[in-house]
This record gives sequence, structure tokens and C-alpha cells, in this order.
Amino acid sequence: MKEAESSVYKSRWIILAIIVMQPFMATLDSSIVNVALPVMAKSFSANMASIEWVVTSYLIVISATILVFGRLGDIKGKTTMFNLGLILFTIGSFLCGISRSLPMLIISRVIQAIGAAGTMATNQGIVTQVFPTNERGRALGILGTFVALGTLAGPPLGGFIVSIASWQYIFLINVPVGIITFILGIKLLPRGKGNINERLDIKGAVLFALSIISLFMSIIKGQELGYGSSVIIFGFILAIASMTAFIWLERNIKSPLLQLDIFKNKLFSISIFCGFISFIAIGSINIIQPFYLQDVVKLSPSTTGLFMTVYPLILSIVAPVSGYLSDRIGSELLTFIGLLFTITGLSLMSALNQNSAIATMIIYVSILSIGNGLFQSPNNSLVMSTVPKNKLGIAGSVNALVRNLGIVFGVSFSTTLLYNRMSHRLGYKVAGFIQGREDVFVYGMRIVYLSAAAICAIGAILTALRLYQKKIKGDRLRKENKAV
Repeated sequence: MKEAESSVYKSRWIILAIIVMQPFMATLDSSIVNVALPVMAKSFSANMASIEWVVTSYLIVISATILVFGRLGDIKGKTTMFNLGLILFTIGSFLCGISRSLPMLIISRVIQAIGAAGTMATNQGIVTQVFPTNERGRALGILGTFVALGTLAGPPLGGFIVSIASWQYIFLINVPVGIITFILGIKLLPRGKGNINERLDIKGAVLFALSIISLFMSIIKGQELGYGSSVIIFGFILAIASMTAFIWLERNIKSPLLQLDIFKNKLFSISIFCGFISFIAIGSINIIQPFYLQDVVKLSPSTTGLFMTVYPLILSIVAPVSGYLSDRIGSELLTFIGLLFTITGLSLMSALNQNSAIATMIIYVSILSIGNGLFQSPNNSLVMSTVPKNKLGIAGSVNALVRNLGIVFGVSFSTTLLYNRMSHRLGYKVAGFIQGREDVFVYGMRIVYLSAAAICAIGAILTALRLYQKKIKGDRLRKENKAV
């Protein structure tokens, strides 16, 4: 057993190289699809409302199943679930690539999403398992870098593929990478065992999936039908009722899907909450910024795409450095500094208008991305370091779930607030950009960015209080030791 652990420790960087390929492919696939949606719509003679299900089905299914895979990772073994997820993702990618109808493509995307959930739920747990504490932040930072690189490479690669070949190849490129990663994973990933005496909470899994699906459908369709619609209100009620029943069930069964005890750890809960609000900010920026650049500043789509790479590019540089620093000086201070940079960046971006220079925008976005890069790796390290080894799977899946939920809430929150403020300024209801009224869009955008900054400030205050309490506790212990 000790020889096996020693072998895993020696090959930990090779294991990391295998692990990072899957989140890279998963995030690449989510961003690459957006570029090809208009081409797919023409191919299937579908309208944009229908073709958007290619994107939303992927996001919804990942969020609905990720806790299941996290729990199965703890029961059956994280490597087993990672490899299973990799197989399903590769099969789903192949089926997407040979789809000849929209329903088949959406079903294939569901299979692909289930596979992505299996790998997302377990990759952080495997990294935490094989890396010692003094290297864990750096390793998780590199993992975060490949997530950013996947997002960065998606749009330009998607545009290139669609311009020289059919859209099917944006999915088919995953197949050889998935096969090679699977073969390497079988040979090199750790063979850790799970808790074989425990069972999967199927009732809890159904209730959680029902809650997430109802919530996401209500959020997404609410922007189209209006949040006052009886159908949307029923969807929110169903989501709340299902989540309430889920929490009651988890408190009263022997082997729950989500072991709520992990939330008793204040450091874990605060880190999860701070992660959630940081992704709300990211979701807000991702949806607002392209409209600002094209409709207000009048940049071309290609220039907008180039500008949008600034954020993930800087993030991919800062994240591993931040992870390295967290191994040396601790994670909590870095998360606080990162949130301060994020708040500053959002506040500066709220001052942008139709006359702002490109260089000014790049500086503001750079400050924002530095903040997020400083925050994410140490925060992931805090989340994964506060739970025992037998709960790494569920902790990693909760962390990944929070990322998806935060982005979806950010998109919904920012667009709803934007159009509400635009409607307020104009005196009538609008749900899109009004030609010739760039000032109205800028007004709404300013409110969105300031609101996102205020939300991040809550996380910064909680982190500052946590640091202060830690300092007080440390001072008390030092006084006691001197007294002895």
C-alpha cells in the first residue's frame, strides 16, 4: 500500500497533466459551441430559441448530476468516476458529431454533459488526494488555468473550424483527445477505493435534479416569458419545494447524497459562498461586455472576440502564481486581496461609457482578471483542504456546482437588472439594445457592475472577519504559550 502511495506521489505531476485535459475539453466545448450556433440553426432549419437548447441542456444536466458523481466518487472511488465520465463525454462528443437532427444533437449533448459532470465532480478531489499540502494550491491553480485556457481557446478555435469545415468537427476533435486521456488515466491515475459499504441516495438525487432543472428552466425561460408568468412562478415554487424536501431527506437518512455536516465547517461554507458570488460577477461580465463592445463602442465581432480573450489570458497566468503563493503564505489573505481587486475592477468598469478608450477598458478588465486569478486558486484550496479524504468527492462536486450556479445567476441577474434600469430610464419596457440610445445601455450597465461589486463586497467583509478572528485566536494562543 505504501509503495502504491509512493508511486502516485512520484508521478503526481503526470497525473495532473492527465487530469487537466478533461476540464480543458469541457470548458472548450461549452465556449466553442456558441460560435457555431448560427451555422447549426441554418443546418437544422431551426430558430435561435430552439438551437439555444444545445447550450442550455449541457449546463442544466451538468448542474443536476454533478452531486451524484461527487457522491459516487466517495463511494466507488474518484478515479473510477473520472474515467467513467471521460468515456461518456467522449461517446457524447462522437454522437454530437454524427447528429443529423436537432433532437439527436440535444440528446447527445445530454450524454456529453453527464460525462462532463463525472469528471468535474472528481478532478479536484484526485488532485487534492495526490498532492501534499505545500503543493496543493499550485496544482489547483494549474487546474484552474486549463479551465481558463479552454474558455480562451473556444471562440477562436470554433470560428476557425466552422470557417474551414462543418460544425460537426467542433465535437469530433474531443474524441481522439478523450481516448488518449482515458488510456493514460487507466495506467497512471491512483487506484483509491471508496466507501464500498455505503449506498447512493437515489431519492435525494431525484429531488435535487428536479429542483435544479426547475430552477434553471424558470431562470432561463423567465427572461422570455417574464418572471410574473404563472408558469415561471410555478417553476420557482417547484424548485423551492423540491430543495426543501431534499434538505429534509438528507438530514434524516443514513447515507445522504449531500452530507450536510460539511457545511458546519465555517471555513468551508464561507469559501463556498465567496466562490458563488465571485462567479455571479463573472457571469455578469461575460453576458454584458460583448453587447457593450459591439453595440456601444461599435467594435466588430472579431475585435470583440479578441478583446474578450484578455480576461481568461491574464487569469491563466495569475492563477498558478496565486496557487504557488497560497502554498507559501496561506490562502485566506490571498482570497481577501483577490476580492478587493475584483471589487476595484468592477467599480472601475462601471465608469465606462461610449467614449472610453480601448486601452482604458483593457486596464480595467486586467485589474478584474488579476483579482479573480488571485482569488480562485486559494479559494479552491481552502474548500478542498477543509474536508476529510472520504468527502473529497462531494466537496469537489459542490465546488463545481457552485461555479455553474453562480454563472447562471450572474447571467440572469445582470440581464434582468440591465433591462429593468433601461426600461426605467426610457419610461417603457425594453428587452434589448435600443439603437441610438447608447447612453441608456451605459446607465443600465453601470448599475449592473456596481451591484456586482456590492455583492463581492459581502464576500470581502466575511473574509476580513475570518482573518480578524484568526488573528485574535493566534494572539491568544501565543499569550497562553508565553504564560506557560
